[in-house]
Amino acid sequence: MNAYNFMGWKNFATILSASLVLLSIFSLSTKHLNLGLDFTGGIVVELAYKNPVNLDQVRSTLAEAGYDDAVVQFFGKSTDIMVRLAPQEGKQAAIAKHIVEVLSVQQSDTIELKRVEFVGPQVGDELRDQSGIALIVALICMMIYVLVRFDFKFSVGAVTALFHDVLITLGIFSFWQIPFDLTVLAAVLAVIGYSINDTIVVFDRIRENFRLMRKSEPVDVFNEALTQTLGRTTITSGTTLLVVIALYVFGGELIHGFSLALLIGITVGTYSSIFVASSIALTMGITKEHFIDNVDAEVVDDRP
Repeated sequence: MNAYNFMGWKNFATILSASLVLLSIFSLSTKHLNLGLDFTGGIVVELAYKNPVNLDQVRSTLAEAGYDDAVVQFFGKSTDIMVRLAPQEGKQAAIAKHIVEVLSVQQSDTIELKRVEFVGPQVGDELRDQSGIALIVALICMMIYVLVRFDFKFSVGAVTALFHDVLITLGIFSFWQIPFDLTVLAAVLAVIGYSINDTIVVFDRIRENFRLMRKSEPVDVFNEALTQTLGRTTITSGTTLLVVIALYVFGGELIHGFSLALLIGITVGTYSSIFVASSIALTMGITKEHFIDNVDAEVVDDRP
């Protein structure tokens, strides 16, 4: 099979990626992330029902009562729920009482208020700082790994692709003001792992082809490697996206952000493994001399 000319799209992909990254940075700088209660703190109300609870009905009831930003989830049993609201220091007791009254009247059930707490924003600030550190440490570790396993030029391409994936994912959440909580952060970290795995598969094949295709130009080696890994990339990304789409559609409101971040990240990560990481390595001048020094002299190039 003839190799596809992936690198022929390098300039177009560079313009597209640069535009998306700049737009993401602009959105993050102006609109910022819509941080969820995990990062901003808030009021936590724990309620116990007599009968099993329908969370969708609870959310609708609270929204009608003016609590549009309420996060509702089960807490242990199907009769116990936890409601989290935006921070309003000093008003937690009154808000909790009002929530119990609203839910008791509209849902015709006996509700017991078990706990009400106020989580200050300083806790959210600490989580936000630690989250940023976690992202930076993950990216540094990935760069060191690729540097040790391959070459400095490959490590630059890999880490640039990771920054590209993270920034675009965060930029989409910022632009549409989708709530960003700890589940979304977990998804972003998972995207980093997924993207670097995809990139390493491509880099492995590029290195192997450089050792076999000694008479070929670097651009031909890259195109051959990308074509050879295309089937694997398509199947892996496609099956993963099917699972993520199922999570987004059927997983419930609490993991919508998580599944959406994975959906965006995997799509962008697949693209960046082909057009960002590889393009940067090629632009930085990766050649066969980086790989053939330790190859057995008997290896013969039988390719054009």
